[in-house]
Amino acid sequence: MTLPYLPASLDGRSIKKIRRAILKAVAVPGYQVPFVAGEIGLPRGWGTGAIQITASLLGKNDTLKVIDQGDDNTLNALGIKHFLKKTAAVCTTEKTFNATIIQTRHRIPETALSKNQIMVYQVACPEPLQRIEPDRCRAARMHAFQEYEPMYVKLYEEIVKNNALVPSFDHPVLVNNRYLMSPSAIPPWDTPKLDQSPALHLFGSGREKKLYAVPPFTRVKSLDFEDVPFQPKTWTGACAICGTSTSFLCETFSKTSGSTRLICSDRDYCRNNNQSQSHVTNAYETNR
Repeated sequence: MTLPYLPASLDGRSIKKIRRAILKAVAVPGYQVPFVAGEIGLPRGWGTGAIQITASLLGKNDTLKVIDQGDDNTLNALGIKHFLKKTAAVCTTEKTFNATIIQTRHRIPETALSKNQIMVYQVACPEPLQRIEPDRCRAARMHAFQEYEPMYVKLYEEIVKNNALVPSFDHPVLVNNRYLMSPSAIPPWDTPKLDQSPALHLFGSGREKKLYAVPPFTRVKSLDFEDVPFQPKTWTGACAICGTSTSFLCETFSKTSGSTRLICSDRDYCRNNNQSQSHVTNAYETNR
């Protein structure tokens, strides 16, 4: 079938360059690889780097899923899904296990990923050392010599201030015991899912024109100390819709009860945990 447009308005030469950069990133896990980040029909801030990576990988047999904060129906997710569906004529889905390529912003699905899936992350700032070393040349030198002591000092200062290691979004990780990497703005709850994952994880930043990767079954360790280990946030309650307490939960205001409730961030996971799909969908929209 002849497409009316090239995938995401990318020309064949750009697609080849992006694919070569992806191969280099897979060969050196965690290393930031420069890539061609051309102009596409979406404004910056919508994940243009991830869109170009996704578009360069899409094939006629692929099924695409796009999520934002775990939800398939936010403005960001719907806009990207509609754009790629129109320009690449690709099938889309809201079910995690049916997707071959999943583009995400701020979350990793709760459903276990398989070896036949690819995760593509929207990254705002690919440099994990930017908070302690704003100079890019010096940061690159620190990566080359694996000089990550200043990052440990920063974590130690947080422990002294809070009497505990309080991981936040975009908590740095060490890939293959070599490169310090930003896992994008995912919560600490999702960071352990990168370790030994059977799926391929690709991270793209359009503004910085950098991409990096975590290949399947790669060691990924969140930065911490032996006596102060990395511990994600946990909840004492359960989802008000499906009743699970083993997923990432968000506090939302319920229009029905007029109070705050906990619900699953991952809408598809929440739906699958309940026997009645229509009940979950209606309840989810009410609580959102």
